[in-house]
Amino acid sequence: MAFELPALPFAQDALAPHISANTLGFHYGKHHNAYVTNLNKLIDGTDFAAKSLEDIMKATADDASKAGVFNNAAQVWNHTFYWNSMKPNGGGSPSGELATKIDAAFGSFEKFKEEFKTAGMTQFGSGWAWLVAEGGSLKIVKTANAACPLTDGQTPLLTCDVWEHAYYLDYQNRRPDYIQVFLDHLVNWDFAAENLTKA
Repeated sequence: MAFELPALPFAQDALAPHISANTLGFHYGKHHNAYVTNLNKLIDGTDFAAKSLEDIMKATADDASKAGVFNNAAQVWNHTFYWNSMKPNGGGSPSGELATKIDAAFGSFEKFKEEFKTAGMTQFGSGWAWLVAEGGSLKIVKTANAACPLTDGQTPLLTCDVWEHAYYLDYQNRRPDYIQVFLDHLVNWDFAAENLTKA
């Protein structure tokens, strides 16, 4: 069965003025949709056609001959996860177990934000900044291109897309400003907390 472009969890203009409807029109409507279309073409008639995105990613992550399949499957997964990592009127601070684990891992919520922002700023070229759970604690990782912590045995809690198409129409070359706005106004801490329960 072919994969479909999942619906956005909010209206296309719901993140404005932090991320514009124009950006989402291209990012979701063009980029994300293209990954879905390309993946369906690549897996049509293969054993992958009956597998989940996660199973496809895990089966192809270390197979150079399947790089096209991995890149498109992972980008479908990563983007869907990214949309859910944000919400209108997001940001603020986490609470409960997530807040406790962030303090334990990073010393404070402010220190977490500094480290997350640094990870996103220092990811050379295209990629992602992630908050993940591994071995009972939290860590920040960054991945290049389509790579995803899921294939390294980590549990993603939230992600920020730092490919240029995620922010360039709104922020031009000001990636640090985009990441700061993501943290201050967009992060969906309820989604991150829900993911923590699966770790």
